[in-house]
Amino acid sequence: MPTILAVSGSPSLPSFTHEVLALACAPLTARGLRVDTLALRELPAQALLAADGGDPAVADAVARLEAADAVVLATPVYKAAYSGLLKTFLDLLPQHALAGKVVLPLATGGSMAHALALDYGLRPVLMSMAPAAVANAVFVHAESALRGPEGLRGLEPDTRTRLDQAAEGFADLLDALALHALLNEAVTDDLVTAERLAGLRQAA
Repeated sequence: MPTILAVSGSPSLPSFTHEVLALACAPLTARGLRVDTLALRELPAQALLAADGGDPAVADAVARLEAADAVVLATPVYKAAYSGLLKTFLDLLPQHALAGKVVLPLATGGSMAHALALDYGLRPVLMSMAPAAVANAVFVHAESALRGPEGLRGLEPDTRTRLDQAAEGFADLLDALALHALLNEAVTDDLVTAERLAGLRQAA
């Protein structure tokens, strides 16, 4: 069963971005996928800023990302850029840390103009890390939040629909790539078997 690492790039607590990340992951867990959540704000700041890959907490975070089959990244947008916390984490990863993985980028912010940060800021960085695919990104405006006495109750229907559709599309893409890998493996096994049979016939 594929494992998804959900990465929260928000430095704040409480965090609207982290709440949106949890909402995006709900359809994934409903489909039986394993979701492991990593809150970057919990990593030691000094080790992150120093790109200290030997720090136990940082090393564990990197190992969890490398072990995941797919990644959901959520970041607040500040001044038309994704968070410095997320940038610091991405900068310390190996060059092709996303190789073979499917990635879903999410962002939150107070202006729709900030949505451009996903496609023109974050996506090129992710593509440079050689993912198998980057799913359609979703920007969630802060004003779409529906809150009650105990905090976030959900999102406005249109926004929640976009988020759920993105999550489902992301899961479908992950399933398709897994099936493609299985078919390739089966074809390879068939070719090896055919070559062995041909060799046996020649030997006979």
